[in-house]
Amino acid sequence: MKIISWNVAGLRACLNKGFDRFFESEKADIVCLQETKVLEEQNPFHPYGYQEYLFPAEKKGYSGTMIYTKEKPISVKYGIGIEEYDKEGRTITLEFKDFYLINCYVPNSKRELERLDSRMEFEDHMRNYLKELSQKKHVLYCGDLNVAHEEIDIKNPKQNQRSAGFTIEERNKMTELLESGFIDTFRYFYPEEVKYTWWSYLGHAREKGIGWRLDYFIVNKEFLEKVKDSKILDQVEGSDHCPIECEIQL
Repeated sequence: MKIISWNVAGLRACLNKGFDRFFESEKADIVCLQETKVLEEQNPFHPYGYQEYLFPAEKKGYSGTMIYTKEKPISVKYGIGIEEYDKEGRTITLEFKDFYLINCYVPNSKRELERLDSRMEFEDHMRNYLKELSQKKHVLYCGDLNVAHEEIDIKNPKQNQRSAGFTIEERNKMTELLESGFIDTFRYFYPEEVKYTWWSYLGHAREKGIGWRLDYFIVNKEFLEKVKDSKILDQVEGSDHCPIECEIQL
């Protein structure tokens, strides 16, 4: 089973940059999108053979998540029961026979870290939610998690110690999640590889290789034996993020 995750920075904008061709060429079983920025009636992309689950933000043109899946899930849950985040359309959970798939667009702590405290609460809620689900079935948690976990995951670590996405508080929350029984699949398969999934639009950052790894596939430890590979598709353009891919064998 091939699963793709991509922060498309606006689905309609990404479609104008070739998203449909990428989608068709990949032939993924599941495609998870973040920052879709569309309402149901605004979405022009309905590929044949896929179920669609869209969770838009209440605020137009902001945030939102979506999943396209060939296999119909047993159940669908929108949000994690926390109104502040759920009204921003940040999390969709699909239950399949063998696992839960959680597609998430984690809140950015913003400039001046004005949303850092709220972000910490989100991380605690999400960790507890994932642990609870993992007591029932395997868990695959993916999306734009808005944190570069280690120094290897960011081009300029020293200059970004208090930048949103690389604060010690955010990094520690990721460590806490992993230590509670979960695995960062890309880092598991490629412990020394330097690859990024996000580049600023400013200063030709992508051309210069000045990036951050913000996008992840995370699984509970017991599910790891089913994961065959976890890739960063950093040659694919269309957003300030690139897609990531996970292959599992059920």
